[in-house]
Amino acid sequence: MATDRSSYLWDVLSSHKVSKEEGLLDKFKEKRDTIKESLKKRFGDNLYSPFNSGSFAKHTAINLKFDFDLMAPFKRNAFSTLEEMYEAVYDFLYEEFNGEAHVRKQKVSIGIEFFSDSDGEVVKIDVVPGRELNQGQYVEDEKLNLYVYSQFGNLEQGSDYIRSNVRKQVDHIRQSGDDRTSVRNIIRLLKVWKKHTNQNYPKSFLIELIVIKAFDKLAIEGGLWDKLRSVLVFFKDNIESISLPDPGNTNNEVADTLTDYEKQSLSSDFAYLIERIDESSDLIKLYFPINEKFPPGETYGSNGDSRSVPPPVKFG
Repeated sequence: MATDRSSYLWDVLSSHKVSKEEGLLDKFKEKRDTIKESLKKRFGDNLYSPFNSGSFAKHTAINLKFDFDLMAPFKRNAFSTLEEMYEAVYDFLYEEFNGEAHVRKQKVSIGIEFFSDSDGEVVKIDVVPGRELNQGQYVEDEKLNLYVYSQFGNLEQGSDYIRSNVRKQVDHIRQSGDDRTSVRNIIRLLKVWKKHTNQNYPKSFLIELIVIKAFDKLAIEGGLWDKLRSVLVFFKDNIESISLPDPGNTNNEVADTLTDYEKQSLSSDFAYLIERIDESSDLIKLYFPINEKFPPGETYGSNGDSRSVPPPVKFG
């Protein structure tokens, strides 16, 4: 029996709900709060209140790739350069948590991955340091400059290119309405695809922006598969030339976080994915597998066959 693709995708979403990892979620919140208080104690009045950013704050997280992003907004006079800010935060976090976690420099953040606990669970928090544009200006506009530690798509190492309003980015995704609910569902499904195919790119923020743009540009209707397919086609046809300005700073081109080769590869991968699923509905399970840890019930009308997930395949 052919797979009902939309019903199956509802089961995929159900199995990947973050709320199903309630115990692990509590551990993340505890570690996040510990890091937040440590930063406040160390940097004192030079630091505005750290806040949640990333997929958890935007309600687009899935329970397979579980990490928290913590934004650390510094005052302009706290550091003479963005590099100095980044290195100071890294040095402190390394000194503070090295005995219980791996602390490493990343693209624009410092990753803190705590050692596996007695339950075999790992908590990962990414701390993103940013500095306001002028002394006291953050209170008015919440804009920050971020330091680019390593090559980030077309953004060069050591660049202070990324200037943004991170709170505005979060609010851009969290808006209410039927369209935004569909947008968040499609974003979650693309994150499932990315995680199960071991893709290192695109970054979640780019996925979010291109899905929103697809909904803004097209009349996306129908069932869940119809909506996902429309977005995949839009992604395939436009990723090599599209402009994706950061809603927190329209001068920041998020599409530049991908190289030309990565854009071409994504376009080819999605063309192949669409072709295969159009030919055989059962192949949707290859690209959007259910999380077997939380098999769904019959809530969305799936049949028993829809929960059989083939082994992952390598994209050509």
